[in-house]
Amino acid sequence: MRIHSAHLLPLMLLTLLAALTFWLERASRVDDNVNGKLRHEPDFVVDHFTLRRFNLDGGLQHSLIARKMLHYPDDDSTSVIEPALTFFGNPLPTRLSAQQARISKDGKQVLLTNEVRMLREASADSPALMVTTAEMVVYPDDEIARSSVPVSITQGRSMIHGTGMEVDNRNRNFTLLGPAQGMIYRSETKTP
Repeated sequence: MRIHSAHLLPLMLLTLLAALTFWLERASRVDDNVNGKLRHEPDFVVDHFTLRRFNLDGGLQHSLIARKMLHYPDDDSTSVIEPALTFFGNPLPTRLSAQQARISKDGKQVLLTNEVRMLREASADSPALMVTTAEMVVYPDDEIARSSVPVSITQGRSMIHGTGMEVDNRNRNFTLLGPAQGMIYRSETKTP
């Protein structure tokens, strides 16, 4: 029996179609290593948002305002662009700002990075206090902030530099870490 090439053409086309179908199924299959849960890609993005936290008495404790927020499902973290965190627990608010922040998955810790600034408003008896650093970890519910990198504190004409600091905003305490140096000017309105 003799087989003509014309009879083999449909068989070859079916074999080619089966091979292409097998390849397409393999190529389009989502591998566990590359699905969205394991990649560090945002699952949602929020532009221009405000987050407020109230204390037990119903008063505003702190607020977080930012230009953009990105949530990542792989580690359940949140990145924030241009955050501004304000504490309202004292008569004059304390404001923190940075270029970026990373919020832990439980929301208890905020890592501010790039051009971090803390401003404590001026009062009738003391000028405004400004802290600048490259990085600061903030615990918003406790109103505690820590920096393990160099910091500069300016209040009026006085300036002081340290290798790190801890801040307790509720009690209005600053603790400089490591060697510190600076110049502190006496207030001209007070007598010695």
